[in-house]
Amino acid sequence: MTDGGPGGFDLGRLLAERGAERYELHARHLNHQLPRMLHTIGFDKVYERAEGAYFWDAEGNDYLDMLAGFGVMGIGRHHPVVRKALHDVLDAQLADLTRFDCQPLPGLLAEKLLTHSPHLDRVFFGNSGTEAVETALKFARYATGKPRVLYCDHAFHGLTTGSLSVNGESGFRDGFAPLLPDTAVPLGDLDALRRELKRGDVAALVVEPIQGKGVLAAPPGYLREAQELLHRHKALLIADEVQTGLGRTGDFFAYQHEEGVEPDLVCVAKALSGGYVPVGATLGKDWIFRKVYSSMDRVLVHSASFGSNAQAMAAGLAVLTVMEDEEIVANARRTGDSLRERLTALVYRYELLHEVRGRGLMIGIEFGRPSSLKLRSRWTMLQAARKGLFAQMVVVPLLQKHRILTQVSGDHLEVIKLIPPLVIGDAEVDRFVEAFTSVMEDAHSGGGLMWDFGRTLVKQAVANR
Repeated sequence: MTDGGPGGFDLGRLLAERGAERYELHARHLNHQLPRMLHTIGFDKVYERAEGAYFWDAEGNDYLDMLAGFGVMGIGRHHPVVRKALHDVLDAQLADLTRFDCQPLPGLLAEKLLTHSPHLDRVFFGNSGTEAVETALKFARYATGKPRVLYCDHAFHGLTTGSLSVNGESGFRDGFAPLLPDTAVPLGDLDALRRELKRGDVAALVVEPIQGKGVLAAPPGYLREAQELLHRHKALLIADEVQTGLGRTGDFFAYQHEEGVEPDLVCVAKALSGGYVPVGATLGKDWIFRKVYSSMDRVLVHSASFGSNAQAMAAGLAVLTVMEDEEIVANARRTGDSLRERLTALVYRYELLHEVRGRGLMIGIEFGRPSSLKLRSRWTMLQAARKGLFAQMVVVPLLQKHRILTQVSGDHLEVIKLIPPLVIGDAEVDRFVEAFTSVMEDAHSGGGLMWDFGRTLVKQAVANR
């Protein structure tokens, strides 16, 4: 906080004077549906501070974060190493973003990032995950000279126009046509991939090794065989690791779970930021970059105004250092295995619980149609109103009663996705499993506040039709 005097800017004073207006300001000036939605499901909380895997409200109550800002907070919130790096880079007063020099931090971050994917050679830095995907799409088209990119059903690669063209969820695409003429194939379907490649116009396949929507993993062997097919047809494999990368799945990159997979382009973002400065990166092979930047005339053919800025680069370097020093990837694997195994054991205990899946600390909990008549009738009522309501019924008491933040993994899905900060340990696993078990007990008792809230959601869903 700075003392700007009566006429200066004082952030602390501004928040003290206007912070209580947060929901009103958002409703008036930003996306008005967000505060409405948060109020409907009881998520309109006021969090005062955060650290690691926790939030605190004004009364000092702690909340366990099992969402990590949709994966952004990979090493937790306000990590001291990242905070210090940002203070240091601001105090250094670097001659940043001159556009006509080569600062050291981008090269150092690229060098460090590439050590985790040694078959790749170069990096383009942008500002977000969707920008990393946009870069990969452009580079793949230019390098191959082919126009069409394949993507998988239910994929999520971003919401700008190019990445939206390879977004496999119609709810995001509706109303924004015309998009690029790209083509969806089912995840894991090699025959469908083979048919499209035979047309001779495919530049690349872009794929999430584990899809964020529903937490669906590519079948064993799929990425390796897809890579071989693509290369046979002079097309590229693009791995979208925006959410799965940087240790999330218990490997530094999720594609590394399968031996022999070496994508031509890899997209990362989210956790690389340390939760502070937006950053996206597209890693690629040397020959691809040399084709795109083929002459001095093309030196700025693809660029980003804030790409490679010093604050983002310092944050990224600090994040990678923390990951090494604190063995973040190994912790994600160990803690994720423990959490997934304990939740899987509950599948045989609760008929509404259908499956637990995932890898590392990216876990999907899917609910399904129960067998008993009483629960089945209530399940049918919810499904008739809107698919996904039961998962929302689980999310709400986890927050309201147990102070654990989670969310459904996609619209119209009965799946909760757990993507907590990768620094959680046994205490957080215990807390979540105990809370989730309590919610499941309430759900199977057939009464109480949980099903009352379900009826409220049904009324809201019907009213919105």
